[in-house]
Amino acid sequence: MKKLSLANLPTKIQKLERLSKELDSNIYIKRDDQTGSEWSGNKIRKLEFSVQEAIQQGADLLITTGGIQSNHCRATVAVATYHGMKSAVLLRISEQPPVEGNYFLDLLMGADVRFCTREEYSNSRNEIMAEMAEEYRRQGYHPYIIPEGASNGVGTLGYYNAFHEILEQEKELGIKFDTIVIATGSGGTAAGLNLANILGGYGRRIVAMAVCDDVKYFQNYCHKISLEALPYLVEQGEISQEKADACAATMKPEDFEINDGYVGIGYALSRPEELEHIKNIARMEGIVFDPVYTGKATYGLWNELQKGGSLRDSKNVLFIHTGGLFGLFPVSKSFNL
Repeated sequence: MKKLSLANLPTKIQKLERLSKELDSNIYIKRDDQTGSEWSGNKIRKLEFSVQEAIQQGADLLITTGGIQSNHCRATVAVATYHGMKSAVLLRISEQPPVEGNYFLDLLMGADVRFCTREEYSNSRNEIMAEMAEEYRRQGYHPYIIPEGASNGVGTLGYYNAFHEILEQEKELGIKFDTIVIATGSGGTAAGLNLANILGGYGRRIVAMAVCDDVKYFQNYCHKISLEALPYLVEQGEISQEKADACAATMKPEDFEINDGYVGIGYALSRPEELEHIKNIARMEGIVFDPVYTGKATYGLWNELQKGGSLRDSKNVLFIHTGGLFGLFPVSKSFNL
């Protein structure tokens, strides 16, 4: 399937020298936080496929959903605006939010913003988006719904491609990463990387650090959307139908390694030790992580690389920085600076 060309690719890979020395492992970082500005982060890789499909279907309005500081929603709004489309986002809130961070950018770029409660988000966000779509159809629009995080079959192709990008960069760098670590909040990034790894038989260890939910949820969801991605790969000639059928028959939820030990006190909620970790890395390497995704994931990576941790045998580790800078500013007062 064709995709849009929006992200600044390939994103560079660099070694974190001081962190590597501290942890006695070779720690590298892939800068997917530098895929762009308004659409920075990992979501744009998925949106290149999702929005291409929307355009092919004649859509002129994109609808999606996420938390109040959703990087995905902000990126979707930016892409929609760039292509002259209308955008609408359903944001989860617990109280009326201040206009800041990603929410500010949603409004700045002209999104139609709707709110829902945490309960509504958990139980009926897809139904609410479907109702929004019907409302827009009555107004003459042709809406296209993108799920949370663009994590579905077509969105999975973004990090299927990214895995092969990493393989090419390994050749250039003269290194092989035995372990790839990412944050996961909706599953699409983890699914795409794992699907490419499984189909190619590369045998890499891909560890997804959950920032919400649990192991079982993400294993089942990543398995589900990976199966949904297979027909797209057949359609674009990446794999044969026979290979897709064989993968569908043998791939299991357990093939997706999820670590849910660092969810902490909940999604988008930070413990003092997590914020202290973000500050320490910023001062050690000059790289800024966000509190929702990469901060939790690298806090998990740091702990798991300590003596006795689950990653203690990993020698060449690649962490994919999935962005989120705009979500850091609303919590700036929580840091002990």
